[in-house]
Amino acid sequence: MSNDPTALTAASSAALVKSGELDASDLFEAWLGRAELDTFGALSWIAQAGESPEQVDGPLGGVPLAVKDLFCTEGVPSQSGSKILEGYKPPYTASVVEALAKSGAPLLCKTHQDEFAMGSSNENCAFGPVLNPWDKSRVPGGSSGGSAVAVAAGLAPWALGTDTGGSIRQPAALCGIVGLKPTYGSVSRYGMIAFASSLDQAGPLTQDVTDAALLFSQMIARDPRDATSVGHQESIHLPDRRDLTGVRLGVPEELSGDGIEPGVRATFEETLERARELGAEVVPCPLPHAPHALSAYYLIAPAECSSNLARFDGVRYGQRVDPGDGLDAMYSATRAAGFGPEVRRRIMLGTYALSSGYYDAYYGRAQRVRTLIQRDFDEAFANCDAIVTPTSSSVAFPLGSRTADPLSMYLSDFCTVPMSLAGIPAISIPNGMSEGLPTGFQIAGPAFAENSILGIAHALESSIQFDRSGARV
Repeated sequence: MSNDPTALTAASSAALVKSGELDASDLFEAWLGRAELDTFGALSWIAQAGESPEQVDGPLGGVPLAVKDLFCTEGVPSQSGSKILEGYKPPYTASVVEALAKSGAPLLCKTHQDEFAMGSSNENCAFGPVLNPWDKSRVPGGSSGGSAVAVAAGLAPWALGTDTGGSIRQPAALCGIVGLKPTYGSVSRYGMIAFASSLDQAGPLTQDVTDAALLFSQMIARDPRDATSVGHQESIHLPDRRDLTGVRLGVPEELSGDGIEPGVRATFEETLERARELGAEVVPCPLPHAPHALSAYYLIAPAECSSNLARFDGVRYGQRVDPGDGLDAMYSATRAAGFGPEVRRRIMLGTYALSSGYYDAYYGRAQRVRTLIQRDFDEAFANCDAIVTPTSSSVAFPLGSRTADPLSMYLSDFCTVPMSLAGIPAISIPNGMSEGLPTGFQIAGPAFAENSILGIAHALESSIQFDRSGARV
């Protein structure tokens, strides 16, 4: 065993704790020391020394967890990256965080994020941007950028994030780690501060595919407190696949053609060739409505955010600004002071899309496009086992380079949004370097096919040489 337990993967650490070769308290304190080295603005709260669990039961072996700021954690600031919730300490804990703690993953730290999970760069956080550990002049991706950086920089062994349109997979790609967006409904959303309820889904960000499978295996459950929670059709096992014999991988030209940076395209093509060497058959896979996914997403998600964020009015909890001119003035002043520009932009867009006379023309049409996208995936999976694309069309871009152009920023999610609209699982694994920065390879499968895509990801990961050392502090 390494003298430094933080040099181990989470799965390796859990196994050593179970065997008695590593003390869970020592492991927690070691990771606490790593978290305190944060120079990237990734962490919003860190546990105190001596808060390590005295006794650990469960398959996660006491390996501590970093948790995105939008998960409610009892007595711990849960601010969703927003001034309107600054300092808010919930009276309860989100179901998935509670389940992971019971499975042996105690809370180590909370991580910064784009405000209310709205963004692709983590520059929309009210408490400052998170910096990419490969290059501090660049973004880590968003909205789960803090969680991705915590893992990539070695501040935490693994982390919990959320994915609405790509917010786990895109920062995983830009930071050179693994990120899994599960099937919608497989993980409870109870206790997650909502952005878009029909899209939000919690998932793991980890050092490797095995860690992702291990953490995810303890996240799935039917939760009576969440009406959209359905649990999972099968238990999740640790992947051991080494070849891809008999696997058909579909490549949609719509998501891997124009608009992909040359360096990202090069690593994607190299990974496809590696898949062929492992026995996979690579076939074309048309997704004719995928190019319209981004337009549909940026009507559906803002519409749902407009509804969800109506609860932040200064009356029940969170910040209140009262100019003394009546209730309406208090609402307006509170929301103007508490919400950042991107959140205000999406609330206005969503409110407009839902307004009388425009609902069918915008929101209703976007939902019909969503159905067409789901049908495209159903037809595609009749001819292939998984669909593969670049995760992000570019490597991590410079801080501030897209903040003045929201449309350019929204295009960061071009390759990930279709899977979110369809509610299917997808995983991003690091597959190479371009311009000295990591690139990501996305593997998507049918609903509840996590075991299948984890196996494919494991086989590719085992054959790709990727140096992660450049990101650790």
